[in-house]
Amino acid sequence: MKRAILFSLFAALIVFAGGDAFAQDAAPALSINLGTGDGLTARVLQLTALITVLSLAPSIIIMTTSFVRIVVVLSLLRTAIGLQQAPPNVVIVSLSLFLTAFVMQPVWQQSYEAGIRPVMAEEIPLDEAFPRIVAPLKTFMVSQTREQDLALFIDMARLETPPASAEDTPLRILAPAFMVSELRRAFEIGFMLFVPFVIIDLVVASLLMAMGMMMMPPVTVSLPFKLIFFVLVDGWRLVAGSLIESFAAGAPPGG
Repeated sequence: MKRAILFSLFAALIVFAGGDAFAQDAAPALSINLGTGDGLTARVLQLTALITVLSLAPSIIIMTTSFVRIVVVLSLLRTAIGLQQAPPNVVIVSLSLFLTAFVMQPVWQQSYEAGIRPVMAEEIPLDEAFPRIVAPLKTFMVSQTREQDLALFIDMARLETPPASAEDTPLRILAPAFMVSELRRAFEIGFMLFVPFVIIDLVVASLLMAMGMMMMPPVTVSLPFKLIFFVLVDGWRLVAGSLIESFAAGAPPGG
């Protein structure tokens, strides 16, 4: 799965950046100025932090975005239909990444305007830019996190001073609570996807038993009917649209 994520990120980078790269006549020379003295140490630490963040990019995408819910739902959909390798993992991960980018684009735009653009223009220092960059992500995560899940991790963290609001919750607490809520929501959607396909399996199994064809595997016979049913109801459009709309609705009430 991790290899598929890295492959999809590389493919997306080629698609979005390829046009501008080929349009240039000559690539500019790459140079890194690390400075001298105390500036050298600071630049080395910043470069080390940047490399660390880039190496953890797949995990960051999984932990702080809509990717978890989308990829789990698509995987459950494939299982519900009864397919093992179609669509393959790389297709599911790629579709999940593009849907994640669609859902997260407004949040990333806010992060860019609030923190990334000012720090690139050298208007604010890096230590001041990080909270501004993270704030829109935390707002999104809080809107999708159930209060019970957030309270659970706040209690287990044993903070000396509880956060005044959900937006003030540290990322080390908010991230696992967000992922637990996303997994719960993904399983709820997956259950709804399973129901019609299970009904088709039951009907086919009953018909085969009534005709005395008990040696015929019901799953093999029902697979074409499940595929044509999914195509006739325009399943991919419904699933993709429902997933995107589920993030606009926010976190479901706890129970």
